[in-house]
Amino acid sequence: MEKIKVDSILEYKFLSDLKYSPDGKNLAFKVSQADSDDNEYNSTLWIYNIEEDNFYQLTAGRKDGGFAWLNNQEIIFTSKRKAKDKNDEKLLPETEFYKINVNGGEAVHFKTIEKNVGDFKAESQGQMIFTAMKDLKERSEEELKEDKDYQVVEEIPFWANGKGFTDSYRSHLYSLDFESGEIKELVGDKNNVGNFVIKDNKIAFTMTYFEDKAEITSNLYLYELDSGNLHQLTDRVWSISMLEFKNENEIYFAANDFQDMGLNSNPELYKVDTDNNKVIQLTEEMDKSLWASVGNDCRLGGGQSFAVENSELYFISTEGYNAYLNRLDDGQIDSIVDNEGAVDLFDIYDGQIAFVGFRGNQLQELYIYENGEERQASSFNEQVLAEKMVSEPEHFTVETSDGLELDAWVIKPVGYQEGEKYPAVLEIHGGPKTVYGSIFFNEFQILANEGYAVIFSNPRGSDGRGNEFADIRGGYGGRDYKDLMEVTNAAIELYDLIDADRLGVAGGSYGGYMTNWIVGQTDRFKAAVSQRSISNWVSMFATTDIGYYFVKDQADGATPWNNVDELWDSSPLKYADKVSTPTLLIHSEEDYRCWLTEALQFFTALKYHGVESRLTIFKGENHELSRSGKPEHRIRRYQEMVDWFNEYLK
Repeated sequence: MEKIKVDSILEYKFLSDLKYSPDGKNLAFKVSQADSDDNEYNSTLWIYNIEEDNFYQLTAGRKDGGFAWLNNQEIIFTSKRKAKDKNDEKLLPETEFYKINVNGGEAVHFKTIEKNVGDFKAESQGQMIFTAMKDLKERSEEELKEDKDYQVVEEIPFWANGKGFTDSYRSHLYSLDFESGEIKELVGDKNNVGNFVIKDNKIAFTMTYFEDKAEITSNLYLYELDSGNLHQLTDRVWSISMLEFKNENEIYFAANDFQDMGLNSNPELYKVDTDNNKVIQLTEEMDKSLWASVGNDCRLGGGQSFAVENSELYFISTEGYNAYLNRLDDGQIDSIVDNEGAVDLFDIYDGQIAFVGFRGNQLQELYIYENGEERQASSFNEQVLAEKMVSEPEHFTVETSDGLELDAWVIKPVGYQEGEKYPAVLEIHGGPKTVYGSIFFNEFQILANEGYAVIFSNPRGSDGRGNEFADIRGGYGGRDYKDLMEVTNAAIELYDLIDADRLGVAGGSYGGYMTNWIVGQTDRFKAAVSQRSISNWVSMFATTDIGYYFVKDQADGATPWNNVDELWDSSPLKYADKVSTPTLLIHSEEDYRCWLTEALQFFTALKYHGVESRLTIFKGENHELSRSGKPEHRIRRYQEMVDWFNEYLK
C-alpha cells in the first residue's frame, strides 16, 4: 500500500458535464486529469452506452471543453486544439467548436466564434444559442494592443475572480444559424444575461441591467426566436439562480428574496405562466440550499443541478452534511437519491437518473439510479485509492454550551498505534455557508498520511441546517469561534491519541478568516496555515469583486462610512499584536475574491510584532487555487502546508 502524498492528485480523474443523448441511449460526459508535463489539465469527452454497459473515450484532443448533443449521433464541443503562434499577439477572444459522431470517426472543425463563449445549447430549429462576453467599448485588436499597458475602470466591480478586469463587459445572448453561419445578438446593451434554457422557439433567461455598479438582483425574461420579441416575466427585488421550462407556457425557477438572512438566504421555488406573468410560489420555508455545498478538493468542472421531466422538477440540495437529489411534484418535495455522500450533478431520461458524485470515502464516479436502486456504473478512480492508505472519517456530535448539537469528524493518522500521541490539525471550511461531510478530502488524507489527526466540523454559519443556523451576520468571530473551540475540546476528550500540546489550525476563505481570527484570540495552537483569507473588513469592502455588497451584508449593514468600528472590531488585523502562533499565509496573486492585500496586511502585522510567519504567493492563480489551480501549484501548496506543520508540530 502506498501513502497519499502531495502529488497523488496527479493520478485522480475528475468527472463533469453529464448529458443524455436525445434518445436516452448514451450518456456523454467530460473526464479531466492533471498533466504534470504541461502543468495543466487534460480533458476529453467520454460516452457511456447504457444498453451495452460500455464506456469509451470519444475525443482525444486533451483540451476538450463543454459540449451539446446535436442529435442522437452527433456532438458539438469546444476545444483548444489549434496550435498557437507565439508571435501572434492576439487579444480578441475566440472559441473553437468541433463536431464528432459518437459511432466513430475523427472530430472535424465546426465553427470559430470570435467571442469568449460561455454556456451554449443546440436548439431544435437548426440554431445554437449561447452567451458570450461583449466589450461595450467595442475596441478593435489594434486598440486593445494600444491599451494593454494600462487599465481604465469606470464601474464596479472592476474585476472578477478567475476572469480579470471586467469593466465595460457584459454577458449577452446570441444565436448561431447552423446553415448560414450567421451570428445574431439577441439581447445586448448594458444587460447582463445569466442562466438560460430553451423550449421549442422560446428562450427563458435571467438578466440584470446596470450602469456604474452591478447589482446582485436579477429577474426572469423570455425571448421568442420566431418574432424576436422580448418579455419581462418577473419584476421583484430578488436573485433568480436556476430555471427550467415545466412545459411550453410555464417555467420553474428558484429565487432568493434576501428576507431571511440577506445574501445567503435559502431560495424558494416558484413557477411563472409566460402568457400572463402570473408567479406562483411553490414552497414555503423550504430552507434548503439548492447546490452541493459539501466541501471537497477533488472536483473539476460542473454540470446540471436543476432539471424537469414529465413536468416534475428535480434538484440538488444540501441537507445536514450530504447533498441529495429531490423531486418536486404538485408542491410535494420527495427525496429521491438520498444515500450518504454528495450528488454533484445529474441528468434524467425516462425516469432513469445518471449522476456524478461521491460515495463512501472514495473519489468521484458515475452512478445510475433507477427503480429505487442506485448502482455504481464507472470505475475511473477505484483502483487509484485501492492502492492507497486511506483513513476513514469518524463522525461524532458535540453539544455546545448554548445547547445545540454540531456534526464533527476526526480522521486518525495513518498507521497510528494505541497509546501513542499525535499532533492534530483543526480544519475550517470556507463559505461560511458550506459544509464538511464524510466524503473523500485529499488535503485531509495527505495530513493523515503525514501522521496527523484531522479535526473538522460544521459550526454556526454552515449550510445544511437552515437559515437560522447559517446566520452569523454581524457576529463573525463570536458564536462560530466558540463552536470551533468546543469541537476541538470534544475531539481531545474523545480521542486519547490527540496531543493537546501539538495543535495546528488551517482553513481557506472564510476558514482563512477564522484562522486569522483564532490566532489573535488564543495561543493554544502551535502552528497555523491561513489561505485566501480575509484580515481586514474595511479594505475588503472596496478592493474585491464582491466586497461592496458582501461585506455590508455579512456585517449586518455596516460600511466604512456608517459603522467602521463594527468592521474593524471583527477584523483579525485588529488583534495581530496579540498573535504568538507561527503562521503561514498562502494566497494567489490574482485572487480578486479575497484580494492579496488581505494576506499582505496580516503578514506585515505579524512580522512587525515579531511573530514567526511566512507568506507564499502563487502567481497566475486565483481564489480557486486549492480546487482548480495548476497541478504543480496545488502540489506546492500541499507541500507548504505539510512542511510548516512538520516544523512546528513535530
